[in-house]
Amino acid sequence: MEIIEIYDGTLFQAQMIKNLLENEGIQSFLKDVIIGTRSPGYRPSGGVKVMISSLDYDKAKLVVGEYERNQ
Repeated sequence: MEIIEIYDGTLFQAQMIKNLLENEGIQSFLKDVIIGTRSPGYRPSGGVKVMISSLDYDKAKLVVGEYERNQ
């Protein structure tokens, strides 16, 4: 098992993804929160990453895909 990035976006987007993943029983955590909130011009995509276990990748990818389709 390794820890991998499933999403990169603004703090708001990353928190939404994290909540959606947790609703599906997938543990996750946010990485680079300070960079994403203090330097919005530095990373246009937001820079806050949602990290998960590689074991949950397939299920998490479906959750993230659904979120992105509804944007």
